[in-house]
Amino acid sequence: MKKLKFQELLAVASMLFGMFFGAGNLIFPASMGQLAGRNVWVATAGFLVTGVGLPLLGVAALGISRADGLLGLSSRVGRKYGLFFTCLLYLTIGPFFAIPRCATVSYTVGLQQLLPGVNESLALAVFSVVFFGVALFFSLRPGEILTWIGKVLNPLFLSCLAVLLVRALTAPLGEIGQIAPTGAYAADAFATGLLEGYNTMDALAGLAFGIIVVDAIRRLEVTEPGQIARDTIRAGVFSALLMALIYLLVAVVGAQSRGMFEAAPNGGEALAQIARYYFGGAGGLILAATVTVACLKTTVGLITSCGETFVRLFPAGPSYPVWAVVFCALSLLLANLGLDAIIAYSVPVLMFLYPLSIVLILLTLGGKLFGNSRTVLAWTVGCTIPAALLDLAGALPAGAQDALKLEPVLRLTQWLPLADKGFGWVCPALLGLALGLVFDRLGQRKAA
Repeated sequence: MKKLKFQELLAVASMLFGMFFGAGNLIFPASMGQLAGRNVWVATAGFLVTGVGLPLLGVAALGISRADGLLGLSSRVGRKYGLFFTCLLYLTIGPFFAIPRCATVSYTVGLQQLLPGVNESLALAVFSVVFFGVALFFSLRPGEILTWIGKVLNPLFLSCLAVLLVRALTAPLGEIGQIAPTGAYAADAFATGLLEGYNTMDALAGLAFGIIVVDAIRRLEVTEPGQIARDTIRAGVFSALLMALIYLLVAVVGAQSRGMFEAAPNGGEALAQIARYYFGGAGGLILAATVTVACLKTTVGLITSCGETFVRLFPAGPSYPVWAVVFCALSLLLANLGLDAIIAYSVPVLMFLYPLSIVLILLTLGGKLFGNSRTVLAWTVGCTIPAALLDLAGALPAGAQDALKLEPVLRLTQWLPLADKGFGWVCPALLGLALGLVFDRLGQRKAA
C-alpha cells in the first residue's frame, strides 16, 4: 500500500496552503492587530479558531467521511439540501464574492498604491482583465495545479511575504503592551477575533478544497481510501500550522505599527503603511507582488474547485473549460463593482453559511457517536437554518434592512442566547441535536 513520501506530502500541503491563503488572509489579521493592540494575543486566539481550526476540521471531515466531495457530504442531510448547500457555498467562495474580492484586493492594496491619480475605474477594469486572463491560463490546466500552486506560486508568495515580515519584526514600530485596544476588541477581543476569522472564508474553502487535495493525492498513485484520508489530514495539519504562524506574525506586526500610525480603515492600507515605512517606494513593489501572487494562487484554486464541482453537479451540462471561462467572466464583472460593495454583501451570506458549515463539519467528525443518522443530521441542520437566517438579516447593510422592513424580525434575536456576539445559532443547533437524538432513538425502538 503506497502512502505519500515526505516531499510529496509537503507539496500537497503547500498546494492546500496556497489555495487557502489569499490577500484576505493578510488584510484581516493586519487590521485585527491594529485594532486589538495589547489584546492582540487574545484576539488572535479567537481568529485562529475560525481561521485555522475550522478549515482544518473541514478538510479532515472530507477525508474521514471518504465522500467524493461536498455534495456527497452534505447530501447525508438530504439530497435537495445537499444540492442547495453545495451550490450556495461554491458560488459564495467562487464567482459571487471570494474570486472577485481577490482581484479587487490585488488592485486596491497593490497596484493602486503604485499608480496614484489614474482613472480608478478604468485601471481596475484593465487590471481585472489581465488578472483573470492569467488565472484562466492556470485554471484550464487543473491536472497541473499541484505544480503551479504548490511548487511555483506559493514559494514565490512566501518569499515576498518573508521579506516584509522579517524586516518589521526585527525593527518593531511600537511596544504591543502600550497599544490600547479599540472598538469591540476592548470589550471582548476573543469573540471579535472569532467573527473576524469568518471573513477569510477558509472554513467554507476547507469543505470545497478537500476534494482537490484528494484528487492530487490520487494522482500521486495513492489509491487505498483509508490512506488517502490519512494523507489528506496530514496535509491539512501542515497547511494549518503554516497559516497559524503567518496569522500570528501579521497580527503582531499590525499591532506594533500602532506605535507609529493610527489604525487604518482596513488591513490593506495598514500593510501599505508598514511597507512604505520600511522600504520606501520599493515597499509598494514588495507589497504589490506579495498581494497579487497571494490572490492569483487562491483564484486559481477557487476556479478549479468550482469548475470541477459544477461538472459533477451537472454531468449533462457544460464541460470544465466552459465552467472555468464562465466563472472568470462573471468574477470579472463583479470585481469591477469595487471592494466595498463586495465586502458589504458577502458578510451577511457568511453569517448564514458559517453556522451550517460548522454544524456539518462537527456532525461529520462525530458521526460514529450517532451512527451518522440522517434523522440527527436533519434535525440539527433544520433548527440551525432559522437562526442562521436571523444572523444573515442582522448583518445586512442598514439600507437593505430598512428596505426589507426587517426590524420586527430582528427583534427575535433578543431571545437567542449569544446572539449579541454573533453566535445566536448555537443554542438552536444544540436543541436540534437533542431532538434528533431523541427521534432517532424512538425510530430505532419502533423498527425493533
